[in-house]
Amino acid sequence: MSARVTIREATAADAPDIHRALLTLAEHVGEMHRVVSTVDDIRRYGFEASPPHFTALVAEVDGAFAGISLFFPTFSTWYGRPGVYVQDLVVEPGFRGMDIGRALIRATARRAAAGGATHMKLAVDTQNVSAQAFYARMGLRHADEDFLYYAAGDAFGALAAGDGEGR
Repeated sequence: MSARVTIREATAADAPDIHRALLTLAEHVGEMHRVVSTVDDIRRYGFEASPPHFTALVAEVDGAFAGISLFFPTFSTWYGRPGVYVQDLVVEPGFRGMDIGRALIRATARRAAAGGATHMKLAVDTQNVSAQAFYARMGLRHADEDFLYYAAGDAFGALAAGDGEGR
């Protein structure tokens, strides 16, 4: 008997599983020390905010939580079209090798395309070579022309406050 895989939109009740999946990903790439989010953060910003700050799709195998795709809309001024940014794609270790990641990324692309999106972006940890290979097999390409920059914590606070060059 083969397992039944379903993909559905996440609800607030999924916040604990979503957060656990994010911790699984952080552990996989050796970055647990960087995770400060909580289940309440996931619930608040994904399901209680209006509008929500992200959308998540949940994969289940025979009713058991198997993975997530967590994403939000973007816009490309160069394309002049909306897109989607996949923040996290996680398949629980016990469900890997069942094409769940492929199903989640395709479902995310379908949902985004239905909303008018014409492109997808995501970032992959430099140490996560298995994910890099997966995305390449899915037809995504590494963007050699872009570097990802970010500001967080005190650096973001300084930028927001207008304190000099952000330091």
